[in-house]
Amino acid sequence: MAPLPDPTPPALEASGITELGDLATFLKVARAGGFREAARQAGLSASGMSEAVRRLEARLGVRLLHRSTRSVAPTGAGARLMERLGPALEEVNAALDVVNGFRDRPAGTLRLNVPMSAARLVLPAIVPPFLQAYPDIRLEVTVDESFVDVLAAGCDAGIRYEERLEQDMIALPIGPRRQRIATAASPAYLAEHGMPQHPRELLQHACLLGRFPSGAVPPWTFEREGDTVVVTPAGRLVVRLGGGVDLAIETAVAGCGVIHIFEDWLRPQLDSGALVPVLPDWWVSFAGPFLYYPGRRHLPAPLRAFVDFVKSHPPAAPAPAARRSAG
Repeated sequence: MAPLPDPTPPALEASGITELGDLATFLKVARAGGFREAARQAGLSASGMSEAVRRLEARLGVRLLHRSTRSVAPTGAGARLMERLGPALEEVNAALDVVNGFRDRPAGTLRLNVPMSAARLVLPAIVPPFLQAYPDIRLEVTVDESFVDVLAAGCDAGIRYEERLEQDMIALPIGPRRQRIATAASPAYLAEHGMPQHPRELLQHACLLGRFPSGAVPPWTFEREGDTVVVTPAGRLVVRLGGGVDLAIETAVAGCGVIHIFEDWLRPQLDSGALVPVLPDWWVSFAGPFLYYPGRRHLPAPLRAFVDFVKSHPPAAPAPAARRSAG
């Protein structure tokens, strides 16, 4: 009987590479643009990833990354390797994931990239029952307000709003299907400064603003009966959207200004009376968020389980009392 052929490709055999870990690490670092960011995304140490890339370069005998104190960039050889390596590793991962089909329960890691609003307002109703239903799946959630390529960021799927969805992705509704941006202030603030009757009157009020990671401070938009009004009020406090929202809410409750943010984020304060709706007839309504993921034929088992779970657990409609109390 003739011996079986060696399955190791000649290039790998010649370089002594028999493991894919270093190749995968190189790809993560190159896509992230740095060791620290790649380590943050992967949940590994930057020093360990740096050592893996050095080991790979030593085996291949060629430099793959230009390194500086702040970032890294692929060399010509590194760029060519990235072109071929990405699809190849996806095929390897897909092949390995086929084994999951022979398990009683899906297993593996699912990585999601989501904005803070989804982490606070959408996932708390989904994550606990999902983890209970799939005890062998590990869920990693990266909270990121910037618009990123989920695959390049090392994630399997993301949550975004319709205007920020990437092309060639499958979008699945997740969370509330309609949301509103609410404007509110504390009773003490309104007693001292008066209740605005029109959005333009906010220009004479102290307002609490949010800033995108890009540095832009979005204007406030209002709509009523086909009339759209956009104002850019002065801000006594400016916070980064996402992590600084809780501070803005507490500042509004303390009577320091008017806040303009997701209605669901303000719901506890509106229900308790700590904040009072301002211009509720002008609040803008928009479509809720979507889970989006690559439209490839084979989905990793953890992602397929999550997609099926979301499809089978549609969000409940808000209670009538909650809609009335919104203004």
